[in-house]
Amino acid sequence: MDGELETIYRGETTTVGEVEATGVKSILEANGIDCVVVGDSVLPNLGFEVRVASDRADEARRVLAEALAIGPAGAEEGERESEGSEA
Repeated sequence: MDGELETIYRGETTTVGEVEATGVKSILEANGIDCVVVGDSVLPNLGFEVRVASDRADEARRVLAEALAIGPAGAEEGERESEGSEA
């Protein structure tokens, strides 16, 4: 990623924040959006952030909003469908 990065997610200052940031990263990467997780599990009290290139920030927010709207059940269904198409 070249250029400036924009924070699109700030997680809690706990282990939960790290897990959530990793989930956000997975969603974005599955949609072709490069990102980085900023934070350190050794110092979780500083929190975790997910950053993307500034020119993809709006798209990343849209992808995350759609993922939240679909929820876990929709994600599982999508995963089953993609596994079926790979066979």
